Amino acid sequence: MTSPDVLVRVATARGVTTLTLDSPHNRNALSTALMTQLLAGLGDAVADETVRAVVLDHTGPVFCSGADLKETAAAYASGAVPAGMLGDVLAAIWECPKPVLARVGGPARAGGLGLIAAADLAVCADEATFAFTEVRIGVIPAVISATVLPRLHPRAAAELYLTGDTFDGRRAAQVGLVTASVPAAELDAAVRGYCDSLVRGAPGALAGAKELLRRPGLAELRADLARLSALSTSYFLSDEGREGVTAFREKRLTRWVAALDGGSAEQAG
Repeated sequence: MTSPDVLVRVATARGVTTLTLDSPHNRNALSTALMTQLLAGLGDAVADETVRAVVLDHTGPVFCSGADLKETAAAYASGAVPAGMLGDVLAAIWECPKPVLARVGGPARAGGLGLIAAADLAVCADEATFAFTEVRIGVIPAVISATVLPRLHPRAAAELYLTGDTFDGRRAAQVGLVTASVPAAELDAAVRGYCDSLVRGAPGALAGAKELLRRPGLAELRADLARLSALSTSYFLSDEGREGVTAFREKRLTRWVAALDGGSAEQAG
């Protein structure tokens, strides 16, 4: 029997390692445990000479809901939040010498969008939804900006970062967040098609092509991620960040939204 503590399932077949986020009880939130296992799975895939490509997959209806806000709230007393670890995960995906493809069958939010953007290729279902919801809980999409902003068209980035509005798979493809958006029934076939093409590439040439695509270099990326991680942590620890996380967990309006109508921050409708 597989341990219930396994949050990232690993399977390898025909040169492709699939890392499946398997924490549906919290919508595959980026807890410290899940990110630790994801890093380990990526490391093993890189070390395995038989692996030519990596697929990021998920169980349950949600690809990834972003930061684990329950864990974040519990960590406030220590002054360290799990969002700080996300930079290591994004860097590992970005610098992986083997092509990484994200299979997105359902919603992705906040940090989950960072995973998608860090991958070389991403295929989503038309019905999948996306949103940069950070500003609505008093924080900013800091860490994920290192991988997201190189993908998004600038005008779209401004709209989506500032409004926090939800958009679908087709829009995600139009603005550059994903490579392709297809009907849900065609998602697996589309992923298989990309994998079949990727494994035909020579391992050294694939790694070299990724280096060309990843300029500026990894040193610059890691320095940027370190700065953005510190910035992200400062927002999570701010008064607005604490209020936003608490309101989200309590399913109520934040104080700044409730104040618009002169109401109280009671249960959101």
